[in-house]
Amino acid sequence: MRTRARWTLPAGDPRHVEKLRAVLGFASPAAQVLVSRGLGDPAAARRFLRPSLEELCDPFSMRDMACAVERLRQAIRNRERILIYGDYDVDGTLSVVLLTKAIEMAGGAASYHVPHRLKDGYGMRPEVVERAAAEGVSLIISVDTGIRASEVVSRATELGIDTIVTDHHLPEAAQPPAMAILNPNRPGCSYPEKNLCGAGVAFKLVQALIAGLGWPGEKVERATESFLKLVAIATVADVVPLTGENRVITKHGLDGLGDVRNPGLRALLEVAGFGGARVPSARQVGFQIAPRLNAAGRMDTARVAIELFLTSDPERVRALAQQLHEQNAERQQVEAEIREICEQWPVDESSAALVYYSGDWHRGVLGIVASRLVERFHRPVFVLGLNPDDGLAQGSGRSTPAFHLLEALESMPELFVRFGGHQHAAGVTLETHRVEEFRRRLNGFAAARLRAEDLLPELRIDGVVDFREITDRTVSEIAALAPFGHGNPPPLFVARGAEMAGPPALWKEKHLRVLLRQNDRCLALKAWNFAERACDFAEGTPLDVVLSLEEDAYAAARGYPGWAPILRDVRAARVTP
Repeated sequence: MRTRARWTLPAGDPRHVEKLRAVLGFASPAAQVLVSRGLGDPAAARRFLRPSLEELCDPFSMRDMACAVERLRQAIRNRERILIYGDYDVDGTLSVVLLTKAIEMAGGAASYHVPHRLKDGYGMRPEVVERAAAEGVSLIISVDTGIRASEVVSRATELGIDTIVTDHHLPEAAQPPAMAILNPNRPGCSYPEKNLCGAGVAFKLVQALIAGLGWPGEKVERATESFLKLVAIATVADVVPLTGENRVITKHGLDGLGDVRNPGLRALLEVAGFGGARVPSARQVGFQIAPRLNAAGRMDTARVAIELFLTSDPERVRALAQQLHEQNAERQQVEAEIREICEQWPVDESSAALVYYSGDWHRGVLGIVASRLVERFHRPVFVLGLNPDDGLAQGSGRSTPAFHLLEALESMPELFVRFGGHQHAAGVTLETHRVEEFRRRLNGFAAARLRAEDLLPELRIDGVVDFREITDRTVSEIAALAPFGHGNPPPLFVARGAEMAGPPALWKEKHLRVLLRQNDRCLALKAWNFAERACDFAEGTPLDVVLSLEEDAYAAARGYPGWAPILRDVRAARVTP
C-alpha cells in the first residue's frame, strides 16, 4: 500500500524566484526549483545548469595523491607486478576497469582480484595478499575497499608489498599502514568533494596519472571523457549525492553514453534496451544498467562484469552481456520472493528498525531487498542470510536519511564478527544465536533516536504549480536540472484545489490513472501503486496533489509527448499543506 507522507514546502522568497526568472528566462516552476535548492544566485544557477569539466577538482588536492601517483609511475616504469584489489558491486568493478585501463594506457599492466560475495564476503583478505606475494606482486592498489583493512595492509608490508588504498568509506580511528591512502573522508584531507564514490576516488588517481604522461591536451580530454562514462554509472549506482563534482562527472559521463566505443559497454547498453544513440537517464542507469552489472556479483562472480569491459572479442562480449542480462532476471525473481516473505511480517509503531533473517535466503540479493523494504516501511532495515561455509549470519543494511547505520553498529561492536559501511548502507557478519539480540538492540537504538515523523516518508516540495503552467517548455526547463538522483531528486510540485474530472481508472490491478481539473485545465496523472487509495479521490472534494513531471520514453516512442505527470501524494485541500 502507498504510505501517506509528510509534505515540506520551501520557505523561499518569491522575489528571488522572480529575479531568477527574469535573468534566466525560465518559467516559474524551474525557477522555483533552483531557488528551493539554494541556487537562487544567477551565477550559481548557470554553473549548475551547465557544469564544465573545468570544475573537476584538482586530484593533487587529495591527501597522499602525489605519493600515490609517483609510486604507481615507478611501478609502471620498472615493469613491476601490480594487483588491483576491488569489490564485487558496480562501484568496485568499474573502479577495477578504470584503473586497469589507465595503467595500460600509461604503458604498464595490472592483474586484479575481486572477492566472491558469497564465498569471501566484503573486504580485503590476507590469503589474497599472501598469494600475490608468491606471484611476485610488489604493489597493491585497493579500489572501493581497504580503509578498514589495517591487518591485511600490515601483512602486505611484512611480505614486501607496497599498498595504495583508494576508498570512500568512513575510516576507523586507526588507519591502515599503507604508503598512501586516497580517501576524501580521511582526517586531514582537504579535498573539497567528500561525496565521491569509490570509482570517483579511483578516477582522481587516473586523472593524476595521465596528467603526467606528456599527452597533448586534446588526448587528455578525450581520455577523461571516456573514463567519465564509467565513473558516471558507478556514481549513480552507488547512490552518492549528484551535486558538486559528482554532478559534473554524471552530467558529462551520461551525455557521453550517446557515443560509446568500448564493445562491452555498448553491448551492455543494447541488452538493457539502449541501442543506437539513445542515452539513458540517471534513473534508467540506476534501474536498468547498474542492476545488470550488479547481477554478476550477486548471483555468481563479479569477474564477468569486469571482463565485459576489458575484452575486445565481439563474440565474447555478446555472450557476457547476455549472461549479465539473464543473471539479472534471475536476481529479480529471487529478490521478489524474499521481499514478499519479509513484507508479511508485522510492522507497527514499536518497530523503529527491522532485522530479517532466514537460513534459506540467497545472500547475493539481501542488500537490494533491504533497500526495497526501506522504501516500503521507511525505517532502517537489515536483511540477513546464512553462510553455509562458516555457519554465520551475514547480510546488508540500508537506512533512511534520519538514521546513521554505521553509528548504530559501532554502539554494539561486540555483537559482530565483522561489520562496516557508512551512514546509509552497511554490512554485518555475526553468529546466528546473536541475531535476536541484534534485532532487539538495533530497534532500541533506533527508537531512542528516531521521532514518529522520521518513520514517515517526506516529500520535499520545490514549489507551487498551476496546471496551466505545465507545458512542453516547462518540462524542458525542468529536464535541464537533470541528472536526477540522490541529492538532486526529481522536482516535486504541489497543485492546490484540484477536482476530479472523472472516476479514477484502475490500471494493471495496482495503479491508477487520475484525471484532475484545476482552473479549467485538465491533466491526466499516472498514480503508481495507488489502487488501495482510490477512496482518496472523492468526486466534488477539492484536492491538494503533489506531482512530478518525468520523462516517459514509452509515450515518446509512440509519438506522444515524451513526459508525463506522476502523482506522488494527495489529500483533501487545505489552506496550507
